[in-house]
Amino acid sequence: MKRTFIKATPIACMSMLLLAGCGDKNTISFWTPLTGDDGVFMDEMIDEYNATDPEFKVEHVITSDMYTKMYTVMNSGSGIPDLAIIHADRVPSFVKQGMLEPMTDVIRSQEGLQAENYLEQAYHSGNIDGVQYTIPLDIHANAMYYNQDLLSKYGVEHFLDDDVVTFDELLSLQGKLEDGDYAVNDSLISWVILAQIQNLGGDIEDENGNPAINTPEMKQAIEAVKGIADAGLMTPYGEDGYLMFQSGNVLFSTDGTWTSTAHEMVDGLNFGVTNIYAFDSDVFHNRASSHLFTLLTNEDRSDEKEAGIADFLEWLRTNSMKWAEAGQIVASNQVFEDSSYNQYTQSFFTENQKQVDSLYIYTYEYYPYVAEALDTYAADMVHGNLDIEEGLETMQKFVEDKIAEGVN
Repeated sequence: MKRTFIKATPIACMSMLLLAGCGDKNTISFWTPLTGDDGVFMDEMIDEYNATDPEFKVEHVITSDMYTKMYTVMNSGSGIPDLAIIHADRVPSFVKQGMLEPMTDVIRSQEGLQAENYLEQAYHSGNIDGVQYTIPLDIHANAMYYNQDLLSKYGVEHFLDDDVVTFDELLSLQGKLEDGDYAVNDSLISWVILAQIQNLGGDIEDENGNPAINTPEMKQAIEAVKGIADAGLMTPYGEDGYLMFQSGNVLFSTDGTWTSTAHEMVDGLNFGVTNIYAFDSDVFHNRASSHLFTLLTNEDRSDEKEAGIADFLEWLRTNSMKWAEAGQIVASNQVFEDSSYNQYTQSFFTENQKQVDSLYIYTYEYYPYVAEALDTYAADMVHGNLDIEEGLETMQKFVEDKIAEGVN
């Protein structure tokens, strides 16, 4: 999802990477999964914070398999970090397993860390049964970039008049594109399908909390996306549609808010951003998630260090414009309401309440299994390599088996 970036780590910490906190009583050990360029921006913000000479400086440790390492240290009770970033969909299961401490004392220490100072869905994605377990950093979402030159070439700039491109508008391009040009790619195709589930009023869990994959809404969503591929309007299976967009052969690319930074580096790519395509311009969603600050359960974390964590999070709340450079939708309203934030492509998603409301964060306990199932089978169904009925049954069983495996 992000370009790989290997962070230089002190030698003393390398041999015990993540299995030790790599910090001490005067340092906040901070774990993140930010293995892309976003890790560089986080490093820069932490350097700025440490330069203010806080009582507790922050030490940033990055790893690609952070969740596995978290379970390792939680099971051993040794090397637990003082602070960590996790994704919104991990919160319910972590809380259920007793892995997170509430943020109650942190919020009490810094009143700026209240809900009214953040994007609502980002803040509340960390609230379980009325208890706040997280403080948000951002929302990162599916986005649809468009090639302005190609829109002009084919005379379809009007597709963007209402900021929503519909299935019918995409299908109207059938037979009208030159060889080698495509209407849309299949980047993050599972995220696109999840957006359609919300557009259709469906969900990925039933009223009892069981996974709901083999549903009429999921079938309709996949059939609709497959219709675009069947019309020859989607980049071919196995081709890198993301790079094809950057090469100027695709009108719309359904990748992520964070990739705006990569698109900006392509010479001659005249692009903009809009919402993921939808059935109707009045009902649209963009599948999203959130990076959330959390406290893993740790009896050794002192009250003084917890106050130091609160100081760090409050500083970030008012000093995270740098995070916008990573292509993230900053959760702090003090940042995204600042006029200088408008220079960033992703500011499109906070320019009005309707756009903010389009950002849909899944917090279903078993969402990671649902996402894995879609990532495994969705592309094959969309491109006709797997029968949809068979694929839906397979995905439903896949998720149910994963849940049973976890319970056992």
